[in-house]
Amino acid sequence: MKNKYWIAFSSIEQIDSNFILKLYEHFGDIETAFNTSLNDLKNIEGLSIKKAENFIKYRDKIDIDRTFTEIETRGINFLTFEDENYPKMLKQISNPPAILYYKGKLFECNLEKTLAVVGSRRASSNGKDDLRKILSGLAGTDICIVSGLASGIDTVAHTTAIENNLKTIGVIASGFDFTYPASNKTLYQNIENGYGAIISEYYPTFEPVKFRFPQRNRIVSGLSYGTLVCEASLKSGALITANLTLEQGRELMCIPGAISNPNTQGIYKLLKNGAAIVTETDDILNTLNWEVKNPNNEIGDQLTLPMLTPDEENIYKYLEIEEKSVDELLTLTKLKLDDLLMNLTTMELKGIIKQNGGDRYKKV
Repeated sequence: MKNKYWIAFSSIEQIDSNFILKLYEHFGDIETAFNTSLNDLKNIEGLSIKKAENFIKYRDKIDIDRTFTEIETRGINFLTFEDENYPKMLKQISNPPAILYYKGKLFECNLEKTLAVVGSRRASSNGKDDLRKILSGLAGTDICIVSGLASGIDTVAHTTAIENNLKTIGVIASGFDFTYPASNKTLYQNIENGYGAIISEYYPTFEPVKFRFPQRNRIVSGLSYGTLVCEASLKSGALITANLTLEQGRELMCIPGAISNPNTQGIYKLLKNGAAIVTETDDILNTLNWEVKNPNNEIGDQLTLPMLTPDEENIYKYLEIEEKSVDELLTLTKLKLDDLLMNLTTMELKGIIKQNGGDRYKKV
């Protein structure tokens, strides 16, 4: 059984997918590649001698059957590079994963319409709201949202997908023994239990150490036909993913934001260099030349405001552009404090505004 050799290879932390695939392509057979000698490895052009020596050293300590059984008993699925079901978009990149471990329903996701979404872990509330609004416009379609299950924009991308009946794929930077960040434990479970799939190139025991996050990014963009960036500083993982997107020949799109926000500096750099600008859902569909199935025709109805009283209309118009404090609204609306607070409470119950930190309010 060839699969156990792919898994045995992937259980060695001292090598990577590039090393594994170099051996596989040289020998044409994964079992032969795994059982090769150091002398044979030294004859492979461009192969690191140090990595070859490390491989031999750690290979000889592996119980091949045990590493395979560990995967089976944990209920982890996998695809090897030679599997016919291996995602075709991922196979086209320059350094694809040798193996993909996954949980959930990967093949219920439409891998022909995959959109990567990346951005800042410390995204502003406005950035998160903009992303929710744009992704909500895809509600009920067959598009699959791909992201990295990190905090911030990644989390918003996955949760918005779930809320809008979209499938989503989370690509993690560790093995399945770890949930990072721990605050996303419920989100992990929701994705695994029917809303999509979580995938990793790492054996279950591999920890989420720093260097694995940039490695993970090539899979996020590699799985996808295009990448949407929402807030990214000039030195960020999101910008790394954006550059990988271009290297992989995929479409790059950006949501603009306030120029005073440091997290938009990377965005405007990308836009100046030719990335497509996204201010509404149709911009994504037009950039990727996608026609969507089963569009949610109720989106427009959902965005229709409920009936407002004159006082509520007065308040709402001042929240159209940006959030306001109670003191600001008192000055602008000329309402008495008691009347203002009563109307704000009513409008919150109607779901058209929400409190945003202390006494500040914003439209939903």
